[in-house]
Amino acid sequence: MQTNDFFYKLPFSSIAQYSAQPRDHSRLLVLNRNTGEKDHLSFFELGNYLDPGDVLVFNQSKVFRARLSGKANGKALEIFLLRCLSESINSSYWEVLAKPGKILSQGTEINLSSKLVARVFSKQHEVVQLVIDASKTNVLEFAHEFGQIPIPPYVKQIPEKLSDYQTVYAKQVGSVAAPTAGFHFTDRLLQELKQQGIQMEFITLHVGLGTFLPVKTETLEQHEIHSEYVEVDEITALRINKAKKDGRRVIAVGTTTVRTLEGIVKKNGSFEAYRGEVNLFIKPGFSFEIIDAMITNFHLPKSTLLALVSAFASRETIIQTYEEAIQKDYRFFSFGDAMLII
Repeated sequence: MQTNDFFYKLPFSSIAQYSAQPRDHSRLLVLNRNTGEKDHLSFFELGNYLDPGDVLVFNQSKVFRARLSGKANGKALEIFLLRCLSESINSSYWEVLAKPGKILSQGTEINLSSKLVARVFSKQHEVVQLVIDASKTNVLEFAHEFGQIPIPPYVKQIPEKLSDYQTVYAKQVGSVAAPTAGFHFTDRLLQELKQQGIQMEFITLHVGLGTFLPVKTETLEQHEIHSEYVEVDEITALRINKAKKDGRRVIAVGTTTVRTLEGIVKKNGSFEAYRGEVNLFIKPGFSFEIIDAMITNFHLPKSTLLALVSAFASRETIIQTYEEAIQKDYRFFSFGDAMLII
């Protein structure tokens, strides 16, 4: 499948630089994936398309300040923490991106501060493994104090507060990019949906390279999808399975939630409690087992996330819908507007 088949032209003016205020006043495009029919409304009207007993599944992962500044061989560089691979009392191993990475090689020492030192353990293409002389907890505390919010490169101004790049229900620290489909939910809207009889469940996928690494290969099949850590507890799995058995809709909030739910089924043969890695690349031709609908933002051209939504609807339907959204001045990407695909 050619990567270029997932290209569309987007003017820079369509890229949102901040969330709508209030967040649930973003726009919502509702797409019927079978008929191609579309409705245009505001996100706070989401309940009009939900029925009592529907299950919304949210990714409760919380973003941390993952961008750190350092020096190596007398030169400044940026370290983008992706995830902790392992730890001991006084050290931890991290998967990171480094810029400029060309100044690093195995054994290179990186000074993140006068008290925090890292060394290159291994390097493979753009991904570097570091051993840092501090526990995972201490590294996260350091990042919280000295790091920068890991906003995408197309957002030109770093938000003042981390909460500006965070869902209102974020709980488990570990993501280096926000699960942005959840941005549209406010405490008020969540309360209204609960009163409407909507069931809410929470899973965790810590967003990393698997979500945001761009596709640079000629075909989707050549692209390597990276693993990300997920958690689904036993009670949540039981409740989601009961909803499926009852014939109630399971609606994923965000592509990370989709990959968690479907990734566990693909890995284990059934949906069940799970802690560990998933690296599912969903593209057209994929057979969905759990989700019946999804809430998602408008994704980058030639991205794995655009391939995922094209698998749920069709590539032709999604590209045509995106082109219509551009004409109607929808706001795209992380801080942009939302789609409900049913």
